Amino acid sequence: MTTLPKFITGPSNFLDERLGGANFLKRNLRKIFPDHWTFLLGEIALYSFIILLLTGTFLTFWYEPSMGHVVYQGPYAPLRGVGMSEAYASTLEISFEVRGGLLMRQMHHWAALLFVASIVIHMLRVFFTGAYRKPRELNWLIGIGLFTVSLFEGLSGYSLPDDLLSGAGLRITQGVVQSLPLVGTYLSFFLFGGEYPGEVVIARFFTLHILLIPGLLVALITAHLILMWVQKHTQMPGKGRTNTNVVGAPLLPAFMAKSGAYMLFTVAVLAGLATFAQINPIWLFGPYTPADISAGSQPDWYMGFLEGSLRLMPAWEINLFGTANAGTLPLSVLIPALLPLGLIITGLVLYPFLERWITGDRSEHHIADRPRNNPHRTAIGMAGVTFYGLLWLLGANDEIATFFRVSLNWTTYIGRVLIFVGPALAYWITYRMCVGLQRSDASVVSHGVESGVIKRLPHGEYIEVHSPPSEDIEAHLRGKTPVPMLPAARGDGERVPPKYARSLLGRLRVKMSRAYGGEQVPLDGDHAHEEKPVARREQ
Repeated sequence: MTTLPKFITGPSNFLDERLGGANFLKRNLRKIFPDHWTFLLGEIALYSFIILLLTGTFLTFWYEPSMGHVVYQGPYAPLRGVGMSEAYASTLEISFEVRGGLLMRQMHHWAALLFVASIVIHMLRVFFTGAYRKPRELNWLIGIGLFTVSLFEGLSGYSLPDDLLSGAGLRITQGVVQSLPLVGTYLSFFLFGGEYPGEVVIARFFTLHILLIPGLLVALITAHLILMWVQKHTQMPGKGRTNTNVVGAPLLPAFMAKSGAYMLFTVAVLAGLATFAQINPIWLFGPYTPADISAGSQPDWYMGFLEGSLRLMPAWEINLFGTANAGTLPLSVLIPALLPLGLIITGLVLYPFLERWITGDRSEHHIADRPRNNPHRTAIGMAGVTFYGLLWLLGANDEIATFFRVSLNWTTYIGRVLIFVGPALAYWITYRMCVGLQRSDASVVSHGVESGVIKRLPHGEYIEVHSPPSEDIEAHLRGKTPVPMLPAARGDGERVPPKYARSLLGRLRVKMSRAYGGEQVPLDGDHAHEEKPVARREQ
């Protein structure tokens, strides 16, 4: 087809004659996007957010954000005559009386879980491939902001049904706020409008959930997409791919068709989960009363780390000036509430700048790394994942103890050890795996791939014939570049260390650069210890 169909050219000419946007559209609609499945992980978050906005809008027509007391007289017989808040009663009405209400509620909840999960997976992809490096540091910080704000969005929405399960989470939130030194009591009274639980917290959370926090999310997502569009997408190493080009498919029609189908697939998955997988059956929990709590209550997965840290922390506190009357710092709440998430978020924020300081690398990067080719970064990332995962897992230590019939105290004691040993062990295992995978790549480049063809040599020995790797595979492997390091760390023969390496901090920087950077396994090095000599002679 050499000419565009009339249904495209007609509207395009109409808009161009009035708005003058032909050049802009021509330039941007043919923008090239690299083709790799991991680049679609971030789109799941975007599609989930769209579904959240649509289903949330539907729910607001019937939800009543009030803690006013009513007596339930609806169709759910076990709760008839029970006193409850208007928020809980309206949520029951949505679930049992509004056509499609339960489906929308469950789609909204599943989309919220998927939204946070996809942000986490997308951030892990960016981290492990080094896509946060120059010039994308600002976009990396925006992504961290999106992750943090999404946690508060989930927390505020989780509490809105005002059922017994969400009320337990709200009580923990109040305890965390109140544990803050100096300002905790004032913040708690402001949030709840007086003594807990007050009469206004649901209305305030509702305002935060549908207005303020979604506005921040929309602004951050927009900024994230604009920066990605301007800076262009990273691409995986491969044939013909360099730091100065982009190899892939144009936005229109290829990428838009693929992206549109992917959005429909996401909607279908969430609709299927909402239809066949029940989630948050609030009618089984009953209305929230501060005096009641149920065993085995668990938060949504993204807040599980906070639950785990609270359960692992010993019952420590500090009484200022030796007396509780002068003030008490409840470390058993303050440390688990602030330290784990603070370590993760602070580490993610600082890592691009610390890596640049250690390696001295200030060049632009548009080719993503394979995780194995930067073993220290990958090992650090897996240590963080293990730290978070252990806290998340041990947030259900009571369920683990009950199901496996083990002591609850022992699960806590073992968890306190694992939270320190686990990340260190994950670091070492991941590092060794990355080095081993690099050796495997070097073996493929040097000796080829196993062909499955067995050949007998004249002296009677049998060997397997190796074949050269395909051009695409070899280009993918040879896209590896050494991890940058400071000139002083390379030991270039300079007798006088440069100025930045003369201080105590400078010497530490050089040692860290020497340990972090460099080439662990050269692709064209000698790997005789990995291959049989006869096999090498056969090639």
